[in-house]
Amino acid sequence: MSAEDAYRPCPACGSANAVPLPALAPPPWRIGRCASCDFVFLLNPVDYSALEQEYAWERTYVAEDVAREAARGPVRRLARRARVLGYKLRGQRAFRYLSLLEPGPTLEIGCADAVRVTPPFTPYGIELSKALATRADEKMRALGGYCLQGAGAERIRDFPDGFFTGVLMHSYLEHEVRFAEVLAQTFRVLAPGGRAFIRVPNFSSVGRRLHGARWPGFRHPDHVNYFTPGTLRRAVEHAGFRYKLVNRHKIWLDDNIQALAIKPAA
Repeated sequence: MSAEDAYRPCPACGSANAVPLPALAPPPWRIGRCASCDFVFLLNPVDYSALEQEYAWERTYVAEDVAREAARGPVRRLARRARVLGYKLRGQRAFRYLSLLEPGPTLEIGCADAVRVTPPFTPYGIELSKALATRADEKMRALGGYCLQGAGAERIRDFPDGFFTGVLMHSYLEHEVRFAEVLAQTFRVLAPGGRAFIRVPNFSSVGRRLHGARWPGFRHPDHVNYFTPGTLRRAVEHAGFRYKLVNRHKIWLDDNIQALAIKPAA
């Protein structure tokens, strides 16, 4: 099925009634807003198999980043470089997010080939790209864990109940067509009191409203879900978690949502 012909119902509530938002995506990609629950999503995502190779992250990221850099202009390019330098001076962001989780077996879904989970955390991963998963598996096995290749909604089922103390979904849920299944399975594989850290683009940010279709949170076709703090909260709570917004103090300005999904203690 071609991208022009594909269509999916709302991944949040299942409604087949979506209002098109044609100004937000170039053809053949189509973004819409659910008329029932207001969730914004890509109506015609590609199959998992295409994301494994043809549209694999490592094949599309560089070209997309070069195009975005050229379109920014000198002032915005300078501002971006200053932000990147700040990240380097403060250390890897993912390491800081680990401080929100309890040490122990920790799963990163959409891990690419990086190992951001280090002792006293034991790294486990799921990665869709075949090439990246192979490299991640080798690195994680050296630290006592391993990486599974495949779609997050499918491979997470291979882990036993209550196995993990933490789950890291850093820039992942926006990619996952079946995100509700992933959240339900995350609840299952977390031990009581376990936490999942979630970071996704913030569709309700000031930046998105100002930049329109040029907003960095749009990345076609691999970003298929566009969360707001409210729609993310509903999805997390529907899966049984308690929701905590980490960057609440600046959420209206922040292009990303950072949140914890906390499984109730037994």
